[in-house]
Amino acid sequence: MNYKNMQWLLDKRPTGMPENECWKLNEDEISEIGKNEILIEVKYLSIDPYMRGRMNDSKSYAAPAKLGEPMTGETVGVVVESNSNLFEVGDKVCAHKGWQTYIRAKDTDPALMKVPKGDIKLSAYLGTLGMPGRTAYFGLNRVGKPKSGETIVVSAASGAVGTVVGQLGKEYGCRVIGIAGGPEKCSFVKDELKFDHCIDYKAENLDEELKKACPNGIDIYFENVGGAVTRAIAPLLNDGARVPVCGFISQYNAEDMMKVETPFHVLGALDPKPEHRFFVVTEWMDEWQAATKELSQLVKDNKIIYRETITKDFVNAPQALRDVLTGKNFGKQLIEV
Repeated sequence: MNYKNMQWLLDKRPTGMPENECWKLNEDEISEIGKNEILIEVKYLSIDPYMRGRMNDSKSYAAPAKLGEPMTGETVGVVVESNSNLFEVGDKVCAHKGWQTYIRAKDTDPALMKVPKGDIKLSAYLGTLGMPGRTAYFGLNRVGKPKSGETIVVSAASGAVGTVVGQLGKEYGCRVIGIAGGPEKCSFVKDELKFDHCIDYKAENLDEELKKACPNGIDIYFENVGGAVTRAIAPLLNDGARVPVCGFISQYNAEDMMKVETPFHVLGALDPKPEHRFFVVTEWMDEWQAATKELSQLVKDNKIIYRETITKDFVNAPQALRDVLTGKNFGKQLIEV
């Protein structure tokens, strides 16, 4: 059986916001699979902020995406062909194999992870139970090291990572303050996710509102944004504060990343310096399954809830990435293929 595989290939390095000309839509045909191979029909494509950095040809924590190859990204789908003893037709699988509608892969490929059987939505394995959820889990627990009674501030609090960080913080007995953009997102964070407070950085005086919300200072700041948010946070950090640096999306479209102010400039100038470092979820890859199991139970128990923005049609992936980079999405951004 022949399968038509649509791919978004990276065609050009962006300067600033990535426009459509940075990608090329390609059609490939998959006619058969080899021994110990499987074919996955993609159902959902994940759209994440880190993708913007991978489009640059610059030194980073991971190699840049290659020109002429499918754009970096994670998908989840269903096995439709199998020549493997490890996977059966019908198995659901997450695959870090880029922006494409079908994935042909060796059954031992480390980029594959079988989705556990159960009644949790498939799309959740790209969000709360996928890379963003695990990023929140390990960043908070291994870098933030929360203790009951401490104050946690989370930027991008309504996003795929921030929502999980805050709800985990509440589960651990912490006071949690979110920062988000717009009244709808702040209402969701406070009323539905049950953060103690949420500050609308677009409408309120961030410095003053943070002081009011954190009268005893900040023990953990989970950094997703950078820029003015980090500058407002810095003077409120307590002695012994910890700052897991997940990202700084406010700067991702800068034309020269070497010239922008990063959280490391702001935090490094403090005396005393808070404990802070950039982290990548792959540092704890051998613990992913255990973390996913724990997060899954919290979802089943309604102790972690999540919001998704699902955009239909694979061709809309580039615009969805721009929406993430400008904060237009709400919660986890996905493409329904």
